[in-house]
Amino acid sequence: MKTLFEQQRAAFAQDSFPDLGARLDRLARLKALMQKHEERMAQAISADFGQRSRHETLIAESFILLSDLAHTQKHLKRWMKPRRVATALHFLPGSSRILPQPLGVVGIISPWNYPLQLAIVPAVAALAAGNRVMLKPSELTPRFSDLLAEILAERFSREEFAVVTGDAEVGRAFSALPFDHLFFTGSTAVGRHVATAAGANLTPVTLELGGKSPVIVGADADLQAVAKKIASGKLLNAGQTCIAPDYVLLPNARFDDFAHAYAKAVAELYPTLENNPDYTSIASPRHYARLQGLIADARAKGARFFEVNPAQEAADPQTRKLRPTILSQVNDGMSVMQEEIFGPVLPVLSCESLDEAIAYVNAHPRPLALYYFGHNAADIDRVLRQTTSGGVTVNDTLLHFVQSNLPCGGVGPSGSGAYHGDYGFKLFTKEKPVFIQSRLSGSALLFPPYGKFTETMLYWMKKIA
Repeated sequence: MKTLFEQQRAAFAQDSFPDLGARLDRLARLKALMQKHEERMAQAISADFGQRSRHETLIAESFILLSDLAHTQKHLKRWMKPRRVATALHFLPGSSRILPQPLGVVGIISPWNYPLQLAIVPAVAALAAGNRVMLKPSELTPRFSDLLAEILAERFSREEFAVVTGDAEVGRAFSALPFDHLFFTGSTAVGRHVATAAGANLTPVTLELGGKSPVIVGADADLQAVAKKIASGKLLNAGQTCIAPDYVLLPNARFDDFAHAYAKAVAELYPTLENNPDYTSIASPRHYARLQGLIADARAKGARFFEVNPAQEAADPQTRKLRPTILSQVNDGMSVMQEEIFGPVLPVLSCESLDEAIAYVNAHPRPLALYYFGHNAADIDRVLRQTTSGGVTVNDTLLHFVQSNLPCGGVGPSGSGAYHGDYGFKLFTKEKPVFIQSRLSGSALLFPPYGKFTETMLYWMKKIA
């Protein structure tokens, strides 16, 4: 791994500012590989999960990735151009500009829940910015990780873009390499270790983490429409999505109506579980057991358990398809309200006013995403201004993440830094400030020895500043 890093660093030194043609060539090769092996990758991901919906992979991974690639190819020429910026009046006729410069060798550590999209979308930004890339995919999706290494080797040299596979020990060694930038997507707990390891090298780190993303349901919201949108966002990938709705805040009087509307929506989206190719398995026995433990802990501590679509099959540990579940009468003493759920379990909390809902959100760690349902413009504005989160979707779920012109990133415990589109290009670029002095320079007027003339010059410079 260290040898690979040194090879990439040496290759970058030989070509530290690849031109537009070279960068577009890398993106074109990557796009061709992603299109050619789309079905193989979907099959490998499904095998790693136990059963993962092919269409979820095509929509939430391949489509998002290819859209991001197309957006980057379209705009890269403009992003790369040096930008003229204004020069202070007293330094004219000198000129100032910003030169977007590649950083060098970028490390990417990607998670298991969306192993294709969350590995390659940051790599697209890093390659577009002119960097070399080393990628460490999750050991929890070994079939896909091995396949990705094989696929990229078809068209990329190891000095350009390489995959490093291995267990958590390999991951720790990877994060300790002196990258020019390290990009991590995963849990907050692991993110702390990654940041600590990178800190020893003063490596800049982007952390894409998670957290408990709330849904606030306004008084004027149509519960039938709201429930279906929440269900679709919550149950995509069986809830194993970092920006999935984690819990719902709504007035207690509306709980029964919401629960029935949610159950109806789930039955329409997933009429069955076991033999339904659209409903994804929980990725591992450990995660399956953890989710069952969250439910058991909540019920033991007084939560009301609402079975969604009881006609569905009982949960089967062999297939790890966990039945969608609603929990009410939950409180902060329950594990389900202390950790990111990452599964098809939906707690619902009673908040009798919008003020109370906002106060609850603000009393907890800042989430990666927040969702609001309602049409009152003043209420929407209050939620946007009075809460802090990585991103927001109003009257739907998840969709802020797939907008190429919006940054994707957390805040505080849910992450630091942002990417997607232009934001990703800038993340992996050093925006070098450049001042070019004119032949007709007045800077010598401020050279020593200092005296009354200097005082006069300073007086007038302050006047025109």
